[in-house]
Amino acid sequence: MAVFNQKSVLDMIKEFRKNWRALCNSERTTLCGADSMLLALQLSMAENNKQHSGEFTVSLSDVLLTWKYLLHEKLNLPVENMDVTDHYEDVRKIYDDFLKNSNMLDLIDVYQKCRALTSNCENYNTISPSQLLDFLSGKQYAVGDETDLSIPTSPTSKYNHDNEKVAMSFIRTIELGGKGYAPPPSDPLRTHVKGLSNFINFIDKLDEILGEIPNPSIAGGQILSVIKMQLIKGQNSRDPFYKAIEEVAQDLDLRIKNIINSQEGVVALSTTDISPARPKSHAINHGTAYCGRDTVKALLILLDEEAANAPTKNKAELLYDEENTIHHHGTSILTLFRSPTQVNNSIKPLRERICMSMQEKKIKRV
Repeated sequence: MAVFNQKSVLDMIKEFRKNWRALCNSERTTLCGADSMLLALQLSMAENNKQHSGEFTVSLSDVLLTWKYLLHEKLNLPVENMDVTDHYEDVRKIYDDFLKNSNMLDLIDVYQKCRALTSNCENYNTISPSQLLDFLSGKQYAVGDETDLSIPTSPTSKYNHDNEKVAMSFIRTIELGGKGYAPPPSDPLRTHVKGLSNFINFIDKLDEILGEIPNPSIAGGQILSVIKMQLIKGQNSRDPFYKAIEEVAQDLDLRIKNIINSQEGVVALSTTDISPARPKSHAINHGTAYCGRDTVKALLILLDEEAANAPTKNKAELLYDEENTIHHHGTSILTLFRSPTQVNNSIKPLRERICMSMQEKKIKRV
């Protein structure tokens, strides 16, 4: 049986990228590694509990129980006699919707899509579902693995697409329309205007870097700098969390430069050939500003390497750092997603408000 390790996962991801047109709808699709899959499941279970009991929370034991069941079910492995939490079907739907709305696929999705195209992904004839299960579960399947992929973990941020649109619409309405277009004081988002505004401005800064800096090494470094400054804002420079962010940012900057240099080497090599490869008919990120395309390419490769990482051994540390399981000032994903519920129809569309205002003026004249 073939050895299955991090390199095998990365090779699978590379084959997926080569055949993306046949396997997914977008070349920018982000891939979830083992840790991101577990975090997404945790959020899905918390959301399900909120819908049934009103509390956006979930226990570690329930997450791990459902994680085991989810892996077996998605890989079409036996699930008979396996324990599972209540409302699993609802959790699974929330999980699938979360990935879809975030334009993401998990490693099992990638594996299954590649298997469906065995002619193009011929390496996967020897990879079994049980091997991928062992990798995602954190079991050391391969002995004597010589591959060294000691890649530092980078922060991952995922926002539900619909909630992000609500937040951005909320802030843009206030910025463009002034206080006269602000929602009523009873709106639960009202108290979060400053935080949401900072988030929108943060995204704007990243977009500005992509749109104005053609050099991917410089652009990548500036993107990391913006993210770093956001994370260490208000932190003491002597704090362990501050130092950890500095180290991770330096490592990621070096990796981005290495990725760009390796890609430039491939291009230089192809130009010396007698019959160079023809350009792709569909350039990556055709909707992005031209100068930002190479930067996005490098960032996608970086994220793919992250997705190939072996899972974190300490699941409590990964999922519940807010509960004193680790000693730094980071905030758990579960806490970051615990947000107020938007009141239905509390912010009416601008066109509708204008029409209502004009109608009220007509009534007063009459």
